[in-house]
Amino acid sequence: MPLSIAEINPEVLVSLGEVTLVDDPFVQFLKARGEHTVNRRIRLCAHPGADDPLHEMMIVLFGSSYIPPHAHRGKSESFHMIEGAADVILFTADGTPEQALHLSEIRGGGHFYYRLGSDRFHTIIPRTSCVVFHETTNGPFRRQDTINAPWAPEQQAAEAEVLDYMNRLRQFAVRYHER
Repeated sequence: MPLSIAEINPEVLVSLGEVTLVDDPFVQFLKARGEHTVNRRIRLCAHPGADDPLHEMMIVLFGSSYIPPHAHRGKSESFHMIEGAADVILFTADGTPEQALHLSEIRGGGHFYYRLGSDRFHTIIPRTSCVVFHETTNGPFRRQDTINAPWAPEQQAAEAEVLDYMNRLRQFAVRYHER
């Protein structure tokens, strides 16, 4: 059964069918498309719309993908890693990195599942050239429920500023795991 999708924007696709099946050729399709997006990421939303009470997404990030630190007001989220490795960085309210949670595919040497049940600031930093994971969160999606960290570079910040920030977070993760 081929997957019927619609494009919301170049980084967001939505499944149109009652049943959503994802196989390796579709993941390869997402990777090929996502590599050429402005932010080097793409997601397939398996839920029908922003008002759905359960949001499930197949997300592809690349090594240089930047997800600005943020918190979700009144939400939880979970990741199930499919391919690659990444660190989820948890921050204190003032922006100090506090924990680095190493995630990887099931045989990758890290944890393959993560759930955050509070509105802590967090981000995900790819450790491999490509990361594929399944994210689940509760809806509805309201942009105002996402709080962007005032102490971190914004999505559209200068590339050098973002790369410097991501490198500092990567270094924090290495030091954290060496403890």
